[in-house]
Amino acid sequence: MRKRIDVDQLRLGMRVVTIDRSWLVTPFLSHRLTITSQEQIEQLKACGVRIVEIAVDDGGGTIDQEGGEPLAASGAAIAPVRQEEGVDPEPVSFEEELKTAKEVYRAAKAVIQGAMQDVRLGRAINVEEVHRVVSDMAESVLRNLDALTSLSRLKRFDEYTFYHSVNTSLLAMSLGRDLGFTKNELHQIGVGALLHDIGKTKIPNELLNKPARLEPNEMELMKQHVLRGVEILSNMSGLSEVHAKPALEHHERVDGTGYPFQRSKDQISRFGLMASIVDIYDAITSDRCYHRGRPPHDALQYLYLLSLKGHLDAGLVQRFIRVVGVYPVGSLVELNTGEVAVVRRVHRDAPLAPLVIIVKSASNVLLSKPLECDLREETRISGRTIRTVKGPHDVGIDPGVYLDEEPI
Repeated sequence: MRKRIDVDQLRLGMRVVTIDRSWLVTPFLSHRLTITSQEQIEQLKACGVRIVEIAVDDGGGTIDQEGGEPLAASGAAIAPVRQEEGVDPEPVSFEEELKTAKEVYRAAKAVIQGAMQDVRLGRAINVEEVHRVVSDMAESVLRNLDALTSLSRLKRFDEYTFYHSVNTSLLAMSLGRDLGFTKNELHQIGVGALLHDIGKTKIPNELLNKPARLEPNEMELMKQHVLRGVEILSNMSGLSEVHAKPALEHHERVDGTGYPFQRSKDQISRFGLMASIVDIYDAITSDRCYHRGRPPHDALQYLYLLSLKGHLDAGLVQRFIRVVGVYPVGSLVELNTGEVAVVRRVHRDAPLAPLVIIVKSASNVLLSKPLECDLREETRISGRTIRTVKGPHDVGIDPGVYLDEEPI
């Protein structure tokens, strides 16, 4: 049951289920809110809220959460629910977090796949499910910055849109973590980046998958995915304007050459500047019907070149390179010994000397038992260093075979 009351009558522990204004104008992540502080009440008032609906039980007592214990009819809380105060989780090792990171990645892919299907069928997206999985992603990034980030190399040609959405989200959160974002900020950009391409559900599949260069009229139609996406997000309960920034601005450029509004750097939000970088990186490292994906190292060089030309924010590009590493996980490298190896993990204190898996001998023979080699130590002991970067198609090696115990 529900009861309409004036916002001034709100008390700690009350469960707000509806307000007389759009939730998009509020700073809250969910369109259902348990009041845990006077500050929340003041925020609702500041947003122009005057009347709210609260959950009540059959006896007239208010309910603090769905299916939770009722409060006294007077509104005094029996057992108010306390929300997390934003304390960061304890850090763990890369190996410890990797298994959890894979589970989180798998769940995020399923969520965005379901969300896009819902939009296509005219159904409402399960926003709470989106928030829940992004919270799990944020927790993973906070526990270990590298584990979830390392999975951004995962792609499948036939499911590009879903992998791209998850990769853009996790890379944006990883960059945000490096920039010192709060947990709430990580959550906001994670949600926005996960949904940044939701507008592509309104673009014909034959256009999205066209193997040739788009004609000018087709490109104009393709560009509509930005505003179509913002339109979808603006009609979703539980999201605010800030969540739509990645969708709106991921194709804007700092020199004003982007779209849809040709905004320049001082007109683009921080989330938009970040989204443009991670969106480009994941897109150009993916195999598409119209181009072969670039090796990660080459993609980083391309981003750096774009920043020099004034298209991307130079400072953010440099921070992003630091996050994914000079030789990102999944890169194929040739050592000065002639051996070929797959980068398994980056070292932030030694970016030029990652941990690698040697998969080919100096005589170009595929090893039956790949050898793990930490170049941070080997450079000092045996002099092994990276000579150059190789492309998977050039050497006939799929890095994922050596990095994944099971598919995602």
